[in-house]
Amino acid sequence: MNLSKHQTSHPTKSGATLADKALLAIQTSIIKGELAAGSKINEQALAEQYGMSRGPTREALLTLERRRLIVRTPHIGARVAELTIEELNDLYRLRSVLEGMACELAAQHINQEELAQLEALLVKQEQALAAGDTFFQKEGDVDFHYRIIQASRSKHLQETLIGGLYHLLRMYRYQCTNITRPTKALADHRRIVEAIAQRDGELASLLMRRHIEQGRKNTEKRLATLQQSQ
Repeated sequence: MNLSKHQTSHPTKSGATLADKALLAIQTSIIKGELAAGSKINEQALAEQYGMSRGPTREALLTLERRRLIVRTPHIGARVAELTIEELNDLYRLRSVLEGMACELAAQHINQEELAQLEALLVKQEQALAAGDTFFQKEGDVDFHYRIIQASRSKHLQETLIGGLYHLLRMYRYQCTNITRPTKALADHRRIVEAIAQRDGELASLLMRRHIEQGRKNTEKRLATLQQSQ
């Protein structure tokens, strides 16, 4: 990122601020594990790495703290959030309940255009799976869940899941996803969409909760393996 260190966090021509750009860059590095879990946050070093002043960098770090990707401890300072099995389980169980509710509401409120977009996304996922594109599978899976949450028409669910839990969830998913699972996950997605299209919110909710529970088990197993190898 080639930004002047003397610029401030005023909006750029594209509408994004320097703090926005710093946020995206640092958040992506955390999610992908380029900034290792548990590692100490050095504000000055990050500002230099991304070629900007400490002001926008500090703003970005405060946002990441609110998103629970950075944890600040008295007398220790700020560190990248640790990946723990306990938090993983709490996160997935809460997500299961809320996304089940999102499915019920989506079955009531989704329109034909949104259904068509979900169907198109499933086709893209199938193509990505056939091509071995694991990055798209991960991001496409998140997009699948986003679309259902948005179709719920519930601002509170959107704020809680998309605005809050999903940032930390993506960190776990990116670093702990087992790439052998997409075939089963994609089949789950198709059944969920079919239930929503049939306006069967109860079935869609059940299928989503089962889907997330299987994801929790797989992610927990992968995380435990990673921790044992460290």
